[in-house]
Amino acid sequence: MKNKQIATFGGGCFWCVEAVIQRLEGIESVVSGYAGGETINPSYRTICTGATGHAEVVQVVFDADVISYEDLITVFMTSHNPTTPDQQGADRGTQYRSIILHHDDGQKAIAEKVMERLKDKFPDPIVTELAPLKVFYPAEDYHQNYYNENPYAGYCLVVIRPKIKKLKKYYSDRLKKEIA
Repeated sequence: MKNKQIATFGGGCFWCVEAVIQRLEGIESVVSGYAGGETINPSYRTICTGATGHAEVVQVVFDADVISYEDLITVFMTSHNPTTPDQQGADRGTQYRSIILHHDDGQKAIAEKVMERLKDKFPDPIVTELAPLKVFYPAEDYHQNYYNENPYAGYCLVVIRPKIKKLKKYYSDRLKKEIA
């Protein structure tokens, strides 16, 4: 990996975001976790209360020579609904909000540019939160690589599989060769 960079964002359940982003060319790793709040060392149980301030997010290590941050954020923004505050589908609460946690001012500027470019693609205003990353907490092991480990679980079939289908339809040229 020549131009290794890190991105952190969330768009509802981290299982969904993880499954989509893992399939993109240039992605080295995707770790599900928690960020954007104030609680130190949160757990899934505390996140589910909605009282930690954290969102379910993924932290992505990617090769920017293969997939740019701009392309990564574009895929992210179009693979979930960035217009519903604190909700993705049936998942409701602040932990399911759409959020981009930038690592520097360059990422912030790119995220703003992508959101501005995409704003007319949605019937409602984009409500994606844009904030600096303070700290990222990896989620428990059973949350990692969830879709790949449980492809026939009900949630995976009903919620995640359609997102992957959409990814293949609109971004087939960006997929890892073994997945395309």
